[in-house]
Amino acid sequence: MNIPTLAEFEDAAAVLNGVISHTPLEESQHLSEVLGVPAYLKLENLQRTGSFKIRGATYRLSRLTEEERARGVVAASAGNHAQGVAHAAQKLGIAATIFMPLGVPVPKLLATRGYGAEVVLEGATVETPLRLAAEFAERTGAVLIHPFDHRDIIIGQGTLGLELVQDLPEIETVVLSIGGGGLAAGVAAAVRARTEAVGRKVRIIGVQATNSAAYPGSLAAGSPLEVVTRPTIADGIAVARPGDIPFEMIRQLVDEVVTVDEDDIARALLVLLERAKQVVEPAGAVGVAAMLAGKVEASGPTISVLSGGNIDPLLLQRVVAHGLAASGRYMTLRVPLPDRPGQLARVAELVAQAGANVNEVLHTRHGQGMQISDVVLQLSVETRGEEHRQHVIRTLVEAGFEPTLVRD
Repeated sequence: MNIPTLAEFEDAAAVLNGVISHTPLEESQHLSEVLGVPAYLKLENLQRTGSFKIRGATYRLSRLTEEERARGVVAASAGNHAQGVAHAAQKLGIAATIFMPLGVPVPKLLATRGYGAEVVLEGATVETPLRLAAEFAERTGAVLIHPFDHRDIIIGQGTLGLELVQDLPEIETVVLSIGGGGLAAGVAAAVRARTEAVGRKVRIIGVQATNSAAYPGSLAAGSPLEVVTRPTIADGIAVARPGDIPFEMIRQLVDEVVTVDEDDIARALLVLLERAKQVVEPAGAVGVAAMLAGKVEASGPTISVLSGGNIDPLLLQRVVAHGLAASGRYMTLRVPLPDRPGQLARVAELVAQAGANVNEVLHTRHGQGMQISDVVLQLSVETRGEEHRQHVIRTLVEAGFEPTLVRD
């Protein structure tokens, strides 16, 4: 595998100068306490178009010949690559067609159209748009701009790695998301090219969503394997098969790939909102999720890349509620009650004595499987964490009630 050189990454950075933003690097006191080492956040969620994807897309399109530009470009994406390609095509005067899955977040769809691209919605996952984009390229002659499986894309993404080393020369660990692998491959290659030249070794950790984790099995097998993906809030990295080119680079350059579940990701988004005041999409928060879940062993200054911030406000609302529940700060209890006056008031009094706050109450005598004399109280309660949540439940149990925690 011909791994890109430091000179290639530096040339790409020169091409992108003035097009992309050199995004901030901020220290996180909370994550530093969690890891026991200085921890930093690379705020690529503040990048133009809202993610790192503009780097690779712009560099790839900049290297097209005049004849290729005249034919137009086509791409497939769940959103961030789409915006990157559309933005780059608009700046370079190239016609762009983007295939996107039906469930694409609305902000990503509107932004892509806003950059002048023609958008075609088709398929439940990004795999269908990828196939349709390839067929479109074959049929029309448009140049297919793959989201991760192209050397120029990887080099463009890798310019982010140069910024990491420039902003934190003493860096020892980088944690970042992996979908198809373009970002991880590029950053790993650029960071190693920059640091190993001066005799330093940086640990690179990739993170995938458990519901869409093609890399662990592929790395174990020694070649890219396709997996059956399950729904995940981290739609930006929901890729069923690693790219051939990034896989070879990741196999050589990335030290470890770990996975995080949906609760881990929701908790990370909540922490980023509360502690870092950063709005981040789920795929961009998996590095922080891995840190909070204890899956990152760091021995020195560590950076987590917040790779994107394009999240649908409706999804953000649901994720925050889920993150509160996963963190033990919000729960729904189902409490059977004897059908006697004063029972509702008694439960409310006990919850208040336990120091919790009731947000919503449903008191009903109707429901499947209930007897005529049955009454059920459903409470939505704010708590301060898992220990406090258990205290509220114990308080009700000790008073003779039988509360059941309602799961999502």
